[in-house]
Amino acid sequence: MKIQTFDPSYYDALVKPVEGEVITEAKVRDITLPSGKVIALITLDNNHDYKRPNTLGPNTLVGLGTTLEILRTRAKAKEIDAVAITGKRFSFAAGADLSLVNQIASPREGRLLAELGHNSLGMLGDMGVPSFAFINGLALGGGLEIGLNSNYRTIDASCPAIALPEAYLGLVPGWGGASILPNLIGIENALKVIIENPLKMNRTLKAAQALELGIVDRLIEPINFLEDSLKFADAVLTGKEKVSRPNQPGKLERVAKWDIAIKIARKSVESKLGTVPVAPFRALDILALAKHNDLAQGFEAENDALGELITGDQFIASMYAFDLVQKRAKRPAGAPDKSLARPVSKVGIVGAGLMATQFATLFVRRLQVPVVMTDLDQERVDRGVAGVHAELDNLAAKGRLDSDTHNRLKGLVSGTTDRSEFADCDWVIEAVFEEVKVKQDVFIDLEKIVAEDAILATNTSSLSVDEIASVLQRPERFVGFHFFNPVAVMPLIEVVNATKTNEATVATAMAVAKNLKKTVVITRDRPGFVVNRVLAKVLGESMHAVDTGTPIEVVDSALAPMGLPMTPFELLELVGLKVGVHVLESHHAPFPERFFESANLDKLADAGAKLIERNGKGEKTGYTKEFKQIVGTDGNSPMTAEQFRDRVETGLAEEIHIMLEEQVVAGVEDIDLCLILGAGFPLYSGGITPYLDRVGASEKTFGGTFHTPQIRGVGAQQ
Repeated sequence: MKIQTFDPSYYDALVKPVEGEVITEAKVRDITLPSGKVIALITLDNNHDYKRPNTLGPNTLVGLGTTLEILRTRAKAKEIDAVAITGKRFSFAAGADLSLVNQIASPREGRLLAELGHNSLGMLGDMGVPSFAFINGLALGGGLEIGLNSNYRTIDASCPAIALPEAYLGLVPGWGGASILPNLIGIENALKVIIENPLKMNRTLKAAQALELGIVDRLIEPINFLEDSLKFADAVLTGKEKVSRPNQPGKLERVAKWDIAIKIARKSVESKLGTVPVAPFRALDILALAKHNDLAQGFEAENDALGELITGDQFIASMYAFDLVQKRAKRPAGAPDKSLARPVSKVGIVGAGLMATQFATLFVRRLQVPVVMTDLDQERVDRGVAGVHAELDNLAAKGRLDSDTHNRLKGLVSGTTDRSEFADCDWVIEAVFEEVKVKQDVFIDLEKIVAEDAILATNTSSLSVDEIASVLQRPERFVGFHFFNPVAVMPLIEVVNATKTNEATVATAMAVAKNLKKTVVITRDRPGFVVNRVLAKVLGESMHAVDTGTPIEVVDSALAPMGLPMTPFELLELVGLKVGVHVLESHHAPFPERFFESANLDKLADAGAKLIERNGKGEKTGYTKEFKQIVGTDGNSPMTAEQFRDRVETGLAEEIHIMLEEQVVAGVEDIDLCLILGAGFPLYSGGITPYLDRVGASEKTFGGTFHTPQIRGVGAQQ
């Protein structure tokens, strides 16, 4: 694609108002290769240490474009034979400077930023001489697009992450990625990188995976990365190295596979996210257009999409949510001094069922200390230990544990029916039946066994931590430590700071969670803590609606605009009907005026009923006869979808407002963080509270809003 002469003045409206940009300079030096050919090497460097990666703000892009225009002139004059671009130590480029996007005031400025990216980076593919990207570190978003606009690419084998995460943030790859990548690695591989990975909580690629897909041409060990990359460039320039790209699409793929792959991907996104999120579908439109391999047309589509999305409500909300996940999650509000945390050298787990097995696997893998499990009889214990060993075997088979670590971790897991073996445990957590008396009996017994400074933790999801602790001699070393299922996948732990829990106990819980690679939100001991209190409202209202005559289909689809990762009845079936009954009862008891219980849910649970009909592929095809028969026998007050959604939205606004008044958490940001990490609320919604502000539920309920207009956006889609 021919790039016009780069004119920095064209971007004055975008560049001059920018404040606070950390500029990444494009430093150039000529290198004479062994063949005698001269390569101009650009090094991107923001003149900060390695903790601050290179980023691409407007001034940076103008500077890079100006540099490339000079090099293009030199190439035309035959002063250089090639151009290469790399990054400072450990950092190639982490993409656009997202800290500046709130300064983009209009879609026109957003489009101008897209044009700036295309016109600066695009020159790498129109230098008049070959261009090379030596990817020596993190390459995300615009950073990867630098490489994609280049003719050839090498990558450091130790590169920690390579990705196009834009769909995760409510954008599209807007500087060439969505148009170039599918024509480099094929449509199915491109869909994985641009759609599938971002929507799986922003999954990234390792260097070897980037090579396998064909994103890069050579994988080079870090010790001589730059030297060997230059050797590769010299071999290409002299014709000694022929680069083959087997994943590049041919005519058959374009004719027979391309449209089908896009159609399947579109259906998959709709089934998982509904049709409310805009960005994934705009990205799919551009990927569909890329079939024709017309970069000018593709870049124009990227300009239009980025211009619209970057000032849209969903991106504004996603940046708020992204900031929570990246910053607030790393500095939990209300956390005590880290130095108070006690060391944990042995873990005890009471129970050997499914949840306990998940605990044991996570604790032994992350803490790498002895883990002992106990249960009522040896058969259950043996089954639990075997389950942990099987999961470790599975991790080893996938290459996620080396042979030595695999064998060592298996040796650290043991089981017993004798709780006296917990005597030297520093941390003991239970995974027993969700009943206060059962848990109290467990901890009364444990208190007689463990050391005085050992921490006792409960994984209760809804019971009062204070009530469980009321029978203990030393309640100050007792803490709530609420995991979410599946334990290995869900990133959140609610640490419940009960009335008598001391700071050393909370600090230890925080340290354990960090070592487990989990995110913590500290809550007070209130029913349901955060996530289950919100979900109890949704599930209770949903059962009440069908109990009083609203059709199942209406209830189960009405909340789609909220962006829940699954419908209410899919969620209910996932958590289990008996658990659902317990959750509703545990909220109805303290708050009978705000939370419903459901006799029909009791009947469904007692019958062991299934709710959802599915085909052989696991796709939902409808609702079971049993479900319809049990909930369809009463009720004469049906609601429309709009009435039901309004009822849920205003109910949630009321409940969250009360939770903040009760100081369940330090701030509204913690509620959104919990719902994003613990319940799968999408980033594009910003979490639950910006959504409630946008749809007017907050104003309707308590006459105010949770956030300023800048965070919640205006006029978002329903």
